[in-house]
Amino acid sequence: MNTFTLELLAATEQQRIDGVVSFVGEDASGSFGLMAGHERSLTVLLFGLARFRRVDNGWQYLALPGGLLYFVDSHLQICTRHYLIDSDYERISMTLQQQLLAEERELHKIKEGLRRMEESVLRRLWELGRPGGE
Repeated sequence: MNTFTLELLAATEQQRIDGVVSFVGEDASGSFGLMAGHERSLTVLLFGLARFRRVDNGWQYLALPGGLLYFVDSHLQICTRHYLIDSDYERISMTLQQQLLAEERELHKIKEGLRRMEESVLRRLWELGRPGGE
């Protein structure tokens, strides 16, 4: 059976997984699959779950916040900020959902802080432009 190597590269960790038979991911065009011998491929993965299967195991799920996928010469490389691997679909789905909600809350805080800062700058500019302003 033909296999390939999956290399996961993140900001704080990296992992090499040999003996991969197939990989299923999703990019802007939709879901796609890769097997050993696939032609060279480069794409941007979306936030969510991908999966891969090794010769001697069932499916492993890969949760990631998007990433860059490059496949060439039976070597699949995925670069991402961070990732999680689990064989339990329900557990990794729950973890991914919790991370997504946490990231959304953090993004909302950042946007709210930027909005307040913008209001403060505009107020200060308005005060400077008034007669008698500093």
